[in-house]
Amino acid sequence: MIYNPARNFVSGVTFIVFLILDYVDAILCVLYKFVDEYIEGREAIPCHCKKREEKKDGGEEECELSETLFGRKNVFREMGFLGFGRKLKGFHKRDGGKEVNRWSDCGCETCVSWMSDGERKLHVFVREPASQEATTGKPAENVIFIHGFLSSSSYWTEKVFPNLSEPVKRNYRLFAIDLLGFGGSPKPRDCLYTMEDHLEMIEKSVIHPYQLNSFHVVAHSMGCIVGMALAAKHLNSVKSITLVASPYFPSEDGGALRVLNIIAAKRLWPPSAFGTSVMSWYEHIGRCVCLLICRNHRTWERILRLLTGKSDLHFLIMDLTKHTHHSAWHSMHNVICGGVKSMEGYLEAVTGAGVKICVLQGERDLVVPVECSYNIKQKAPNAEVDIIKIANHRTVIISREKQFTSYLERIWASLADSTTCTEEY
Repeated sequence: MIYNPARNFVSGVTFIVFLILDYVDAILCVLYKFVDEYIEGREAIPCHCKKREEKKDGGEEECELSETLFGRKNVFREMGFLGFGRKLKGFHKRDGGKEVNRWSDCGCETCVSWMSDGERKLHVFVREPASQEATTGKPAENVIFIHGFLSSSSYWTEKVFPNLSEPVKRNYRLFAIDLLGFGGSPKPRDCLYTMEDHLEMIEKSVIHPYQLNSFHVVAHSMGCIVGMALAAKHLNSVKSITLVASPYFPSEDGGALRVLNIIAAKRLWPPSAFGTSVMSWYEHIGRCVCLLICRNHRTWERILRLLTGKSDLHFLIMDLTKHTHHSAWHSMHNVICGGVKSMEGYLEAVTGAGVKICVLQGERDLVVPVECSYNIKQKAPNAEVDIIKIANHRTVIISREKQFTSYLERIWASLADSTTCTEEY
């Protein structure tokens, strides 16, 4: 092995920084336990600092939880530092009682408006076709759009829907959903945001009420895992699935902890990677960030409007705070980390049913490794993969809206004629 002083120095600094973060998270774990018990009492939500094998009260829902929730190593947890990892008395779900936000979540009208709804459903933006069945002689095609992490339906309604061609607008019914815990959708505290939770809400909010017996799926990033699970569950209904920057690591690459180490490796540089690792590995530090930013999003929005002189902020900025720490933390671990290991089964089911799979990714994607797209191709040989030059995780769609919508339309049209979705993007 070649001795590299610079690399060894960086490794040493990285170790020290994350050791300090281990200590800070341990202190915050104890602090939040006392504050939560004092303010919320029996309704306090336990953290995941206790090792999984020591939990005695897990039910069926426990089996759906990602191992990364409990397997994030912390030096001070192993030492039993100040009771770090001590479990609360218990988290009790509410049965018909009045639901309230956690004390550390925002309580503004927008953030709690869903609590007054009689039946909990997702926020869904529906674009009805301009031409109905009576005019065209055939039913409209349905398309479900699923956004990624820390995003919302605005990702599609702002950039994709306006650029669709007139024939598509006339004959396609488009559904852009806010996933459970994000955007304008419910952010319940009595939920662990497992894959089944997300699927159940999509079915309850879109598939069942609109009686969808045939639909296409378009998904980005984390939404790709949810989209694949949805497709695998509704094999007789799904016609095609388009995956944009989809995480997928073969089973031989390890379990959920291996996935966490890949997509949120403990790195100091670049800053985005450092932020991702901190928010993914440290439950209580992440909660502090959400307490400062998300809980006070209205204040930050006013400051940004003053600094920019704009009354309307970009939807990407607005979406960053449209969640709670509880919803984001559990979706990150139970869907992205825990769900990735299920992708293999989803791919097998969807491929076996002959569903059309098209994969798109930017060659400069620093969030999801580009090899993920090739992994899908290896598992599903009939999947059509397109790697876009000079594009990253977001610009594979944003700034290329017209090309992307044309790409989608070719995919949908290919099911009716010989057009293939591998035409030049």
